[in-house]
Amino acid sequence: MTTATAPDAALPKPYAHPRPAGIDSVRIRGFRSLADVELADLPNAAILLGANGAGKSNIIRFFELVSAMVGERRLGEFVERNGGADDQLFGGRRVTPRIEAEFALRTDQGRIDYRFALDYAHPDRFCFAEEAFRCGDAERPDAAPWQYLGSGHREAQLPEIAQDPEYPGVNLQSAGRDAARAIRRLLGSCAVYQFDDTSHYANLKKGWDVEDNARLRGDAGNLAAVLNRVQQEDKRLYEFICFQIGCVLPDFDRFDLAERYGKVMLRWRPKWGDKAIGAHLTSDGSLRFFALATLLLLPLEMLDEVILLDGPEVGLHPSGVDLLGGLISSLSADRQLIVATQSPVLVDVFGLGKLFTLDLKKGRTSITWLDPEEHRHWLETDFFLGELWASGLFGGRP
Repeated sequence: MTTATAPDAALPKPYAHPRPAGIDSVRIRGFRSLADVELADLPNAAILLGANGAGKSNIIRFFELVSAMVGERRLGEFVERNGGADDQLFGGRRVTPRIEAEFALRTDQGRIDYRFALDYAHPDRFCFAEEAFRCGDAERPDAAPWQYLGSGHREAQLPEIAQDPEYPGVNLQSAGRDAARAIRRLLGSCAVYQFDDTSHYANLKKGWDVEDNARLRGDAGNLAAVLNRVQQEDKRLYEFICFQIGCVLPDFDRFDLAERYGKVMLRWRPKWGDKAIGAHLTSDGSLRFFALATLLLLPLEMLDEVILLDGPEVGLHPSGVDLLGGLISSLSADRQLIVATQSPVLVDVFGLGKLFTLDLKKGRTSITWLDPEEHRHWLETDFFLGELWASGLFGGRP
């Protein structure tokens, strides 16, 4: 029996640039409880704090909408799967007939802005009232002219323009097409992960196609296939993942990932015996940590540009949440992460400057960035920052 041991260092990853590509800011108007909110100066690891129903998940769902719209031109499908257009609008179509959003993106081409407006249309769908982008220089980004992509269309034009250099009706220079490709690459790859389905019928507990291993799915249904790939391609990384899991689950030794007829199931072996334990016999919190540790330690080529985690602390022991925070912090050197949470432990891990509190009043979400200078005096007390937040001193009270 081989036992996972810690490598000498935490597996350094190559840095493509001093700060990874990501979202500098986004303003959202009219989407669900997000009547008019802005996330400005987003750090590489942004922590969204708030009570149940404050709007954290609505921000996650908004990024899911944008990723479907820009990445795969599936706006219509997203809307239908989520109750129709009326359900996406703040107060419904009679109160808010339009969703508007504007992004400022940090890319290899410099700053790029992208904006769109979606009007309610019958029978219960959206059509574009506007879609535009611009690519400016670092010194005067607001001086660049907007490139308008028309109106009246039901799916985003930008993905088509990024793919087709001869797209009719749009005359762009090569820099404009490069900017369109950068927007699609960044916003089209906003990957949402929520590992709360650990029921008897969860995909995580099924046999999975061993070849479906390019990316971890949002529900971790293909976790066994991804781990099998890592085990075959990078034994040291695989052992490091096992070691990190063992830090939180002392009985865990290693995974047992035998392939059978093109399928692989999630099983693991304990330190105290040779009998493999299936996912159906594993606690919910353990399964979630299997998925989280694997995701946050994957090679960069297996990760999207922007990673969104919804409630990653659910079911984890505080020591596991603390380790989770360290993994998020480490990965943020190369990827941007946006985390919706209610965990005081994560508040302590990340501290002021990376925390955004969300509050709900009369159905409207408001967002406050915790300015380090404004709140620094609280750090001089005998309390942890997470305790102060849980007491309601910063807003977003749980």
